[in-house]
Amino acid sequence: MSNKRKVAVVGAGPGGLAVSMLLAAQGYDVHIYEKQSFIGGRTSKLTLGEYTFDVGPTFFMMPSILEELFQAVGRNLHDYIDMKEVEPLYTLKFGEHTFSPSRNKEKMLKELEEKFPGSSAGYEKFMELEGEKFEHVTKLLQQPFTKLTDFITGNMLRALPKLNALDTVYGRLSTYFDDERLKYAFSFQSKYLGMSAWECPGTFTILSYLEHKFGLHHPIGGVNQLCEAMAAVIREYGGHIYTDTGVKKVLVKQGRAVGLLLENGEKVNGDDVVINADFGHAATNLFEQSDLKKYKRENIEKRKLSCSTYMLYVGVNKPLNLPHHMILFADDYRNNVEDTTKTMVLSEDPSLYVHHPSKLDPTLAPQGKSVLYVLMPVPNLQADIDWDAERENVRERILTLLEREPELKDIRSSIEEEKIITPLDWQNEMYVYKGATFSLAHSLDQMMYFRPHNKFDDVDHCFLVGGGTHPGSGLPTIFESARISSNLLINQYEKKKSYFSKNKGFSQEESSVWK
Repeated sequence: MSNKRKVAVVGAGPGGLAVSMLLAAQGYDVHIYEKQSFIGGRTSKLTLGEYTFDVGPTFFMMPSILEELFQAVGRNLHDYIDMKEVEPLYTLKFGEHTFSPSRNKEKMLKELEEKFPGSSAGYEKFMELEGEKFEHVTKLLQQPFTKLTDFITGNMLRALPKLNALDTVYGRLSTYFDDERLKYAFSFQSKYLGMSAWECPGTFTILSYLEHKFGLHHPIGGVNQLCEAMAAVIREYGGHIYTDTGVKKVLVKQGRAVGLLLENGEKVNGDDVVINADFGHAATNLFEQSDLKKYKRENIEKRKLSCSTYMLYVGVNKPLNLPHHMILFADDYRNNVEDTTKTMVLSEDPSLYVHHPSKLDPTLAPQGKSVLYVLMPVPNLQADIDWDAERENVRERILTLLEREPELKDIRSSIEEEKIITPLDWQNEMYVYKGATFSLAHSLDQMMYFRPHNKFDDVDHCFLVGGGTHPGSGLPTIFESARISSNLLINQYEKKKSYFSKNKGFSQEESSVWK
């Protein structure tokens, strides 16, 4: 197949790479412009001396979605990626109480009865009812919402009774579990959306269901390797990726995107523009405000944002006997969450996520050494926090908490390499609007039709992909956004359905074209 239409893509994050891979395989002339010297955005690789880290996501959930995208372009994901399942899923620590959930049902039920006697029936009910919800939600995540009538579909009408949209994640989990710690164990995933479980719509209990149903997976070399794999396929199909090539403006003529003005002064034309830059940053920086109507700067400032994160990456000069994923819960977890998302202050009693992939993946550190990634949820830059002043204070607080763990009691003396990313760094170095790491919040008034549309409202022939558009943040949903946006772009030229309109990609006959 051949299609000479040129698509200019702003940003080489996972969404931009996925949509570019789909379009390049269809014959579009794809050109990706990336401001950084590396690809991946928040899903990129960080190298400190001999140590390698993922900057953002540290696991991949539901690899079947990415497998389908690769299948749709005539490729096998596993020819590019070596994926390992993580078992147990993670270790959760509530003071001295430890809980290690497993995808293995027999192990999970045994762990539940040992740690939370009488709770296994609630877990089985959770898996049954949330599984039913997931079946309905999936169809909504795969369709575009570009007009209000998109709500009036059979899929939506069948899904509504199952969505629990007017409940909260915490409230929904209270129907399954009595122990507060168990509710936290199945609700902390709302932080993947940058939200509080006490405010996040009850629909999103499916996040913990997905972990327990499909597992968590680690690509050897880090989650960043998913981006490297897509970049390889893009180049195989003749697409172009330009790093160190920032975009200054989207060029708009008579309401239509016609190309890009690069920071180096060069103008590049495009029949279509796809924006993978952080949505808040793009709307407030990459357009002339006179070209916008719905998403002018003052309207973006009214949008609800996710929380941010303080990141500490350290290379440690010894092996560590730690779980792959570990969460240290605050003693007063609800207050900690409210500090982060509501009162917008630094919590005196924080929670930490600790990632230690070295045991499963020896490629990340020299033999006998380890990488350690620590994430502390913190308020975004709407809060009145001086991050230049707090940068070292928070580091000390994190290290003090880590040193409570027997395996990490002398962690300070073992650090060889180190990097910190604060909310201010997310904004200034990674171009994340207000440092809101998980983009726009996923409140009811910012979901589906009420989220920025995959086909950008304000400018024709301009499309969005990534966490700031439908269906939302998180790698699986970002890849779904790529599938939706590529369909919309293709279908504006073709009356027939695009080759990606079916969930499983090309038919066997269509796939053979690409082999």
